[in-house]
Amino acid sequence: MVKPINQTISIDGQKIFYREAGNKENAPTILLLHGFPTSSHMFRNLIPALADKFHLIAPDYPGFGYSSMPSAEEFQYTFDHLAEIVNKFIAQMGLEKFSMYVMDYGAPIGYRLAVKNPEKIEALIVQNGNAYDEGLGEFWEPLKAYWAEPNERNKDALMKFLTIEATKWQYTHGVRSENAISPDNWVLDQSLIERPGNKEIQLQLFYDYRSNLPLYSQWQEYFRMYQPPTLVVWGKNDYIFLKEGAIPYQRDLKNVEIHLLDTGHFALEEEGELIAELISRFLTSRRYPIAKILEA
Repeated sequence: MVKPINQTISIDGQKIFYREAGNKENAPTILLLHGFPTSSHMFRNLIPALADKFHLIAPDYPGFGYSSMPSAEEFQYTFDHLAEIVNKFIAQMGLEKFSMYVMDYGAPIGYRLAVKNPEKIEALIVQNGNAYDEGLGEFWEPLKAYWAEPNERNKDALMKFLTIEATKWQYTHGVRSENAISPDNWVLDQSLIERPGNKEIQLQLFYDYRSNLPLYSQWQEYFRMYQPPTLVVWGKNDYIFLKEGAIPYQRDLKNVEIHLLDTGHFALEEEGELIAELISRFLTSRRYPIAKILEA
């Protein structure tokens, strides 16, 4: 098993940490874009599982993982800006063609990149990464209230999402066996959230998430126009991004395979081996299925 190499590069004065493994000269590249509240740590098992066939690279965004964490006053924490940083990361790493794995926050970041650089995207792997209104349910009501009225009362109501209880819940809600999920996940994520100033960073991104919804139609137009082969692997018990957000990908994509997995938001934790197998099969075979939906 190939172990990832951990490295950093500088982009716009920020240290960007990333994990990388596989043959970058000859193997197809997969760019792995993490969600909230995690980092490239979420790919710690997927990377070595695929590194014999693929070149994998997973950056931490500013404010996440082991990348720089400038304060919310020093750095503009918006999805536009994070996508700009990742776009510069792609250029600096010399990635000309790649598949893209998007999860949670990785979807609005990744889809901005895809719209900007459609010629670079060879395929999409979507794991609980939303691009449709159907994927947003009751969980989002407190955030929508804050978007509508960004006052202190509505802001304070979001602090519950930044507690150790909420972080653990993201990993354990909807899973088949909570005992199978390593507590290292929420302990590490929460330790990073508890750094001075990080909660304000996360609140800024909570507020800016509103900027993603008006872009859904643009991303859907990208799907229809460029038809990237797409593998959807979705934890169907996710309460944050509902499984109803997985199905609409078949409306806009002709070459799409959708797997609804019996697990929660962080599907890699319980279904990592299966997801690695599905990715390997999907990307190494050019016989992509047509609008195929499989439910576990």
